[in-house]
Amino acid sequence: MNHTSVTRPRSGERGGARFKFLIVILVVGVAAYVGYLYIPVAIYEPYLFKDLMQHDVEVAVTSGYSPEWVRAQLTRSASEYGVPADAVINPSQQDNRIIVRVQYTKPIEFLGFTYRYEFDYTAKSTAFLTFK
Repeated sequence: MNHTSVTRPRSGERGGARFKFLIVILVVGVAAYVGYLYIPVAIYEPYLFKDLMQHDVEVAVTSGYSPEWVRAQLTRSASEYGVPADAVINPSQQDNRIIVRVQYTKPIEFLGFTYRYEFDYTAKSTAFLTFK
């Protein structure tokens, strides 16, 4: 049994580990960059804006405000939450509830590729909070 072939690297295998490491670092770097661009626009800001929408419909129904008050509040706060100025904000009143639906599209640029994030959410006040 010859042990020299086991310990001596073959000429075709030299640098193979370094190349694989560079590929892994490149993939991790691209994934981190994509997450850096995507997470604020498609996860964090929409989560906060949905919470604001729910808060505003609850305040409107408990305080006796009109659905237009909800539109004004959301329009005033939109830029703070990354909502584009052309967002469609449709408030309405049904039974003892105030409902608001917000829709917009926001582009996210990725290394020469544009992803269009679609936001479409409806917030409804709870009926038991209504004072009449």
